[in-house]
Amino acid sequence: MNLEEFQEKIEYKFKNIKLLKKAFTHTSYANENRVESNEKLEFLGDAILEFVISNYLFNNYHNLKEGNMTKVRAAVVCEKSLYKVALKYDFGQLLYLGKSEKKSNGDKKPAILADSVEAVIAAIYEDAGLRQAEKFILDNLKTVIATESRNAGEKDYKTVLQEELQKNGNVDIQYNIIDEKGPDHDKSFIAEVKFNGKCLARGVGKTKKEAEMQAAKQALENI
Repeated sequence: MNLEEFQEKIEYKFKNIKLLKKAFTHTSYANENRVESNEKLEFLGDAILEFVISNYLFNNYHNLKEGNMTKVRAAVVCEKSLYKVALKYDFGQLLYLGKSEKKSNGDKKPAILADSVEAVIAAIYEDAGLRQAEKFILDNLKTVIATESRNAGEKDYKTVLQEELQKNGNVDIQYNIIDEKGPDHDKSFIAEVKFNGKCLARGVGKTKKEAEMQAAKQALENI
């Protein structure tokens, strides 16, 4: 994949393509080739991301208190969420990496990929302003926001999963404890959640309830 194909994927065409190239320039490559890295763009992108998510929560989730909004934002603005965005658009194929980083599979490292998403957000902002950056952010993170905010609004992951799966009618959702590990004083449980007989995900917890909750959370992330 090249930069042209990438722009088609994200549905935004850069006026200044140099900004996009910089967004994919890792420090290791910048040091070897004496060019500017994406570090400053990462810094700016992080701030833009936090603002956009905060503003979206403030204006769209009136039932959430300040503490819950903070929890939702932290769950959305994290390496795991951004890493998934990077995988969705194959960021790894476009990264400019130094020789050592290439050898250590830097194009697959979650931290590097998540940072590059922040850099791309800042590049879009610098190229077109806040509205376009906001569009990219919400197009890719709105579902995560919805899931996390529903849970923060005093609904658990099992309830959220049930609501999600029952959108098109009644379904059969089952939770089973499939394994136990460790001594009685420090036991862990492994649960699986099944949807119409098919295993959606598994989760681990110190109690059976927690294991089921983690299985539901993982299922939501998978779907």
